[in-house]
Amino acid sequence: MAESSQIHILILVNRSSLARYKNNLSQDSQFKLTLVTTEADAREILADSQKRTDVFVVDNSLGGVFALVKDLRQTYPRLLIVLVDEEADFGMPGRADEVSVDPFHNNDLLRRIKRMTEERRLETLRADALPPVRSFAKSLRRAGPGQAKQQTAVEAIKELGYDFVAFYHITPTTPPELTLRAQVGPSAITKLTPQKQDYDNSLVGWVCQNGQSRIVGPDDEPNHPFVKQQRFGAGACTPVGVTLRFGVILACREQPNSITQQNVLMLELVSTQLASAMAKEARS
Repeated sequence: MAESSQIHILILVNRSSLARYKNNLSQDSQFKLTLVTTEADAREILADSQKRTDVFVVDNSLGGVFALVKDLRQTYPRLLIVLVDEEADFGMPGRADEVSVDPFHNNDLLRRIKRMTEERRLETLRADALPPVRSFAKSLRRAGPGQAKQQTAVEAIKELGYDFVAFYHITPTTPPELTLRAQVGPSAITKLTPQKQDYDNSLVGWVCQNGQSRIVGPDDEPNHPFVKQQRFGAGACTPVGVTLRFGVILACREQPNSITQQNVLMLELVSTQLASAMAKEARS
């Protein structure tokens, strides 16, 4: 099965429940499972740029999972989260995307994961229905080649309420290079923008390798110097391109905790449009 069609699922459960989860979810060949029994192991995998995670499943019997889910929702805003609570009569998702109270009856957990991932796919396909994205697509078509399109993208994102936006382009060298190609923001800031980002030890590099968006505050790692040094209170990074990676967009706001999951969705829609335009340009 092609890598792009697989659903990568990270499962955090008690050791005694490992077999039940593995046997139930391995029925679907589209699922690629990783099972762990400690929060530390789960966090390590989520933070690893070499390991893709589409869906995170956590069993409430472990204890303390609500704080974990709250934290992961902020750090990985587009991660799909399923809480399993077999002691509840009914489930209220809260910060999780879904709750399964009877996960192995009629393949309830398996079905919920399939439905969630399909809805996410359709959500992305509906991007053209959003007026801001349609407007941006028109601007991209009018923009010149190369960096002109990238500058159009960062300017469009700034109009969504960001104080600073940058595009880092990836050059497929060994190791790959991430180089600043476009930016918009206060002149006092843009003069200080790092021209390159480390592929292995930076927020931009992590997002580029992992293919997942991420929100950060000053205390998070990996990070970007502007957020780490508290020039901005919050930052979000989204990959430009999925199968073929063109680079990463970084968007920052002065106000801490001001970037939400919904904000990241809009960033991803703009990133998708930019990636499509760059792919067409590369083919011509």
